[in-house]
Amino acid sequence: MESPLDYAVRKKRKLKEPEDYQVVFLNDDWTPMDFVVSVLIDIFHKSNTEAEGIMMAIHKRGRGVAGIYPFDIAKTKAEQVHVLAGANGHPLSCIVEKAF
Repeated sequence: MESPLDYAVRKKRKLKEPEDYQVVFLNDDWTPMDFVVSVLIDIFHKSNTEAEGIMMAIHKRGRGVAGIYPFDIAKTKAEQVHVLAGANGHPLSCIVEKAF
């Protein structure tokens, strides 16, 4: 008869990949564009060209995806954005939503 330990060792567990979440910046009429670019560079490690492209998407479409991460990392980055924006007196906002 097989022991529970032997069964556990023999049985392969299927681990699921963590689900992806996107950090989405929302447009507002008060936060300077250069501040948004600097946040994208500092927190999301975007190049200047990438950051400017995302900033223009935010400006033109009302929202722009800064990055796609596992949930905990996405939430942490969104919180870093809110803390940095608040410390600089800007209402910049971002949300975390499930990536498609």
